[in-house]
Amino acid sequence: MLQTQQGNSKPFKTTTFVCIPIMKTEIHTLANGLRLLHLPGGVDVAHAALYINAGTRDERPEEHGIAHFIEHAIFKGTHKRKAFHILNRLENVGGDLNAYTAKEETCIYASFLSQHMERAIELFADLVFNSVFPEKEIEKEKHVVIDEIDAYKDNPQEEIMDAFEDSFFEGHALGKRILGTKKSVKSLNADKIKSFTARHYIPGNMLLCTSGNVAFKKVIYWASKYIAPETEQIESLARTTFTDYIPFDTTKKYSNYQSHCIIGVPGYSMFHPKRTGLSLLNNLLGGPAMSSRLNMKIREKYGYTYIIESNYQTYTDAGLNHIYFGTEASKQAKVEELTLLELKNLRDKKLGSIQLHNARQQFAGQMAISAESNSGKMLSFGKHYLHHNSLLSMDELFKLIYSVTADELMEIANEIFQPSLFSYLKFVPKK
Repeated sequence: MLQTQQGNSKPFKTTTFVCIPIMKTEIHTLANGLRLLHLPGGVDVAHAALYINAGTRDERPEEHGIAHFIEHAIFKGTHKRKAFHILNRLENVGGDLNAYTAKEETCIYASFLSQHMERAIELFADLVFNSVFPEKEIEKEKHVVIDEIDAYKDNPQEEIMDAFEDSFFEGHALGKRILGTKKSVKSLNADKIKSFTARHYIPGNMLLCTSGNVAFKKVIYWASKYIAPETEQIESLARTTFTDYIPFDTTKKYSNYQSHCIIGVPGYSMFHPKRTGLSLLNNLLGGPAMSSRLNMKIREKYGYTYIIESNYQTYTDAGLNHIYFGTEASKQAKVEELTLLELKNLRDKKLGSIQLHNARQQFAGQMAISAESNSGKMLSFGKHYLHHNSLLSMDELFKLIYSVTADELMEIANEIFQPSLFSYLKFVPKK
C-alpha cells in the first residue's frame, strides 16, 4: 500500500490505493553486445520485440527516409525466405508480425502463442541480418511508401504535425520526416540500404525484449543461437543536440473544411529531472481524459471543437510540447484565445490541494491502465530500457507522480509555457 499526503498549504485526507506489484524483469547481455529484457509470466500469449537504436535522425543527408524504408524492405526477402514465407512464418500459427519506425528507434514486434517464441526470435534474426533487398522489390516498395506519404498529406491532422516539426527543428535531424519525401524515397537503392544497416543493424545496437510464459534461459539460448553474427564493434551514435530553436508563426491555405492549428514550445528531454512534472501538467491541460482543462473549456462549455489535445514528445536530448485543435475557420481565433488563456492560468494560478490530488490520481491511474496490456507493457518497457538502460517499476513511477508539488507545476508552466517561446502553424481553408 502506498500512503500519500495530499496538499501544500493545508492538510488533505490521506489517499490509499493498491499499487501494481513490481514486475520481476530478467536482464542479460550477450557477448556480442545484444541486450535481453524478459517480462515473465502471463497467459499463453507471448510477445517479442527487437529494437534497433537507430531512426530517422540517424540518417545521412542522402539517406532521408531510409530508416522507415528499411522497415518495409526487410519483409521483402532474405537469403532463405521470400516475402510470402516471411509473412506466413508467424501468421500460419496465429501470430501477428509488425514494425514501426520513429525518430530515434526502429522496432520489429510480434504476438504469438508462447510455444512459438523460438520461431519469432529466429524470424527477427533472419529479417535484420539476412535480408537481400532485391532491386525489383525495392522499386515496387517505393510506390508503396510514396502512396503512404500521399495518405498523410490527405490527413490534415497528420500533415500539420509533420509540417510543424519541419519548422520547429529546422536544419536539424529531428526535423526530418520519418517517411522521407517523394524525391528522397525515389533516390534510395540497395547500396544505401546496406550502408545504413551495416552501421546500425548490429547486436550491440539492439535490444530483444520478450514477454510471456517462457523460461528466460530459453530466450537467452535462442538469442545466442540466432542473433550472434560476427560483427564489428558499434560506432558511437553521433547525434547532434538540438539548440537552435526559433519561434515562428506560419499560416498556410489548404483545401480543408476546417482550420487546423498547432501551438508548440520546447519541452524537456526524456532524461530531464522535471519530465514527470511536465507530463503531469500536459495531462491536466489536454490529455486523453474528457475532463482535461482544454476539453472542458473549449469543447464542453462552448462546443467549438471536436478534437483539442495536448501532447508531450520526448527525445534523448530534446522535447516538444504542443497543442492541436481543429475547428471552423470562423472560430479559430476564439479557440486560440481560450487556449492561450488556459496556459496563462497554469502560469499564474497554483493548483489547490484538491486539484493537485485529482491531477496526480488521474495520471497515476492512466499509467496503470496503460500497463495492463502485456504487449503494450513490453513495448513501453523495451523502449525505455533501450534508451535508459534501466527500468522504472510502477511503484517508482507512482512515487514520482505523487512527489510533484503545486509549486513545481507552476514553476514548470512558467518555464515552458512562456508566450515568447510559442510557435504557431495554421492550416486555414482556401476562400
